[in-house]
Formats: sequence, structure tokens, C-alpha cells
Amino acid sequence: MSPSWLTRRPAARAALGAACISSSAILVTLAGVGPATTAFYRCALALPVLVPLAVLEQRNKGPRPVRRRLGAWVAGLFLAIDLILWNHSIADVGAGVATVLGNLQVLFVAVLAWLLFRERPGRRYLIMLPVVLLGVVLVSGLAGRRAAGLDPLAGIGYGVGTSAAYAGFLLILRQTAGPARHIAGQLADATGGAAVGSLLLGLAFGGLQLHIPWQSFGWLLMLALMSQTAGWLLITSSLPRLPAAMSSLLLLLQPAAALVLADIVLGEQPTLIQVLGAALVCSGVLAATWARSRPDGHRPLDRPQAVTANST
Repeated sequence: MSPSWLTRRPAARAALGAACISSSAILVTLAGVGPATTAFYRCALALPVLVPLAVLEQRNKGPRPVRRRLGAWVAGLFLAIDLILWNHSIADVGAGVATVLGNLQVLFVAVLAWLLFRERPGRRYLIMLPVVLLGVVLVSGLAGRRAAGLDPLAGIGYGVGTSAAYAGFLLILRQTAGPARHIAGQLADATGGAAVGSLLLGLAFGGLQLHIPWQSFGWLLMLALMSQTAGWLLITSSLPRLPAAMSSLLLLLQPAAALVLADIVLGEQPTLIQVLGAALVCSGVLAATWARSRPDGHRPLDRPQAVTANST
């Protein structure tokens, strides 16, 4: 596959980016270090790649205002909270299920946009909300035999907190993005803010471990390059050129692929009830995303998943 072929096909870029990010929870589990440590190294190890890309981008598109750069750093602090909570969720409900729970941010974005910017959610959003909540209960393992994880109830709390923090990250990033799309620059600033935020949270609440085994370092380096760098760059560069329906479907490849990978790599075989719950969550989020599409057919907010990202 040549780079030019990929450049001309935003759908292929989005699918490849979703595939990169779908392995995030598995790599977090394989690294086997604490949530704050994982979040810090994930972001810090991505900066040596993102910063040079941001410098090259600035030479081509011009500098970004300081106010917008500071906004991206503030958004990165929310991303740090998102990543740490998501890492806790992985331990409590398993890698695959935590990825599904981390994809509820579109619901929180709608609520926050309503409260802060008077962007009233549509009727379909209100109809699909109880469907998604039912799916969350089923996919968490509270109903039926639990397939993986230590504490499904705590995992739900961490997963919902993950999506709420990611919604804050998205809203701040949207308000500070500006007319010119500096994809690498914005991602580098947000990742820098997330690295600092993870460091401060780890020092404040404990659990930060700077000296880690080389094997864990290798898994975290792979996480930084595949998810935080390649996955996010591919997705954020492609979504603005795709209709909302297609971008939503492509991004839902992430939680679906994460469930499959968690089964193959980690042996986290989901129950039939959890698969049903995952289907309800994904279909509900998809319907809510369609409902919030712009008249021109593009998404008002783009979700680069851990975040992806979580978020994630």
C-alpha cells in the first residue's frame, strides 16, 4: 500500500487508525504497570515523534496562536484524567469491555454542549440513551457470569468517568482548534498536557512508577507509537473528509476489534450477554452520532479513540 493511495482515501485512513487504536487496552494489560504510569509513558513516549511532525506542519501552515496552544494543553489535562480512569476500568472489567465503555463520550458531549453552549440534543439521542445505559449494564458483567475483570461495578464507574473526561477534552479542543487544521501540532500540545497531567496526578494520588521493567517499557512504547501517534493522526486527518454515518461506522470498528483481540490475546472471552450489551452500546452510540450530524453531513465533533483514546 503506497502512502499516496492512503492519502487519497480517508475511509481507509480512518479504518487503519481505528485498527491501531483497538489494540490499546491489550497493550495496557500486557505492560502490567499502574494506571498513572501507563498514561504518563503513553504520552511522554509519543512526544519525540509528534513534536518534529508539529514543527514541520508549522513550517507549512504557519504558527498557531499562543491562546489556542494553551487551550490544547488544558484539553490534555482532561485527556490525562480520561486515560488514568480508563486504565483503572481495564483492570476492573477487562480490556475489551473497557474499550466499549470508553466509547460513550458522544452522549456526554451532547449533554455538556446542551448545558454550556445551548446545543439541545435531538429526539433520537433521548430515545437511544436508555438503550445505551442498558447495554452498559449488560456489557459490564453485572448481569450473568462475569467474563473478565476484578470489579464490574467499579469498572462501570471508571468507564463512565472515562467518557465524561473525554467529552470535556473534545469540547475544549473544539473551542481552541481554530480555522486552520494543525493536526500534528494540536495533538502534540494535547499529548504534552496529558503527559504533565498524568505526572501530577500520579504524584498527588500515588501509583506513579518511573522505573519500570524493560518488557513493560517495550509494550508502552508500542502503545505510544501505534495508538497515541499513528492511530490518532490517521483518524483526525480523515474524519473531517468523511460523512458522519461512515465515520461513525468506521470508529465503531475499535470496540468491536478490541473485544476480539482481548479474546485472542488475553483469553478474555465475553459472555453472550456481554456481546449483546456491546451491540446495544455500539448501536446506541451510532444512532446518537447520526442524530447529531450537521446538515452538510459531517460530524460536529471528531473522536480520535483511547482516546481514545481513550479515548481512548
